[in-house]
Amino acid sequence: MIEPFDDAYFMKKAMDEAHSAYQKGEIPVGVVVVINDKIIARGHNLTETLHDVTAHAEMQSITAAANFLGGKYLRGCTMYVTLEPCQMCAGALYWSQLSKLVYAANDLQRGYRTMGVQLHPKTEVKSGIMEREASDLLKRFFVERRNLN
Repeated sequence: MIEPFDDAYFMKKAMDEAHSAYQKGEIPVGVVVVINDKIIARGHNLTETLHDVTAHAEMQSITAAANFLGGKYLRGCTMYVTLEPCQMCAGALYWSQLSKLVYAANDLQRGYRTMGVQLHPKTEVKSGIMEREASDLLKRFFVERRNLN
């Protein structure tokens, strides 16, 4: 039996958010937060739009999910994000006590693992879901940016 709400399904929803960011000229990172197979929060980078260096996709969705749940902890939640979180976002995820993180592409320069940041000890991590698609969108964005400047 095929599970309709698997990691690939939700990562596609996160990729939709990344495409929304791309269309706005934002670095194309997208997120969805899920509990019990239901999306409770969506987000994408808004740092340029809001003139706010903290307006990463993960930060937007942590706030939205906490508001939905009526509390600061994201226990029982899974975050699907198209790029490995940075150290700032990983710190926020640590404090939110997120149950599971699934990310598509590694960030070898600014990802939380490269920076030596730890997630909450109970947070399960899975990577590589739709990695090629997420990486290709990011590469295309930065090639286009370089050609504009």
